[in-house]
Amino acid sequence: MAREQVPSAISRVLVFAAHPDDIDFGASATIAGWTAAGVSVSYCILTDGDAGGFSAEDRPGVAALRRSEQRDAAAVVGVSDVTFLGEPDGYLEPTDAVIREIVRRMREVRPDVVLSMHPERSWDRIQKSHPDHLACGEAVTRAVYPAVENPFAYPELEAAGLRSFRVPWLWFYGGPAHLENRFVDVTGAEDLKLAAITAHRSQHPDVGRMQSRVRAILQENARRGGLPEGRSAEAFHVVEVNTEETIAGF
Repeated sequence: MAREQVPSAISRVLVFAAHPDDIDFGASATIAGWTAAGVSVSYCILTDGDAGGFSAEDRPGVAALRRSEQRDAAAVVGVSDVTFLGEPDGYLEPTDAVIREIVRRMREVRPDVVLSMHPERSWDRIQKSHPDHLACGEAVTRAVYPAVENPFAYPELEAAGLRSFRVPWLWFYGGPAHLENRFVDVTGAEDLKLAAITAHRSQHPDVGRMQSRVRAILQENARRGGLPEGRSAEAFHVVEVNTEETIAGF
């Protein structure tokens, strides 16, 4: 199980999430390490998170608030490129229209790694598997293969100069624990991760409990990944899509 913070040959990463704050819970410490090493990281949030929060006040303003919170959280870990697709919170589906916009964003960024929520349900902690999370993972997976690399898929994008290309790596976060095969040592970045999560102020009725739980999860990830006692880790399911070990077209 690999523990390197920045695998070789990564210069651009594109991260997808269903809601504002998903990335920060799932991968923000790893992202902080990447940006510190000079990797360009972009976020694409599929919904506005307009069904989130705990207050009945100013519901029309929730979407704008959550976009602002996500930009603040991204800045904590060195990310400035944040886009939103604006799908309604709670109703995300892997439709043709959503996949097209994901393909568009992939072809614009042309990342070495696509990082996404997982398309498979996790029964160990079902909260990880909000229906929007699963839909995000499914839409991104369909976009990665075959749509983004097929010049005849969404030909209007190709005609507009957004050329097809092959994504080398697909990393998933927030999926079933038994599928996780990479544990990134993020020891020393715990406070950055917590600051990014806490930037989503509208989502945390008990900040202290949340922070304590996140620290415990990081330590448990490290234990599962075989890291020494006292370390912290984020866990991923890494899939090779187009590398020297894969066969194109199969």
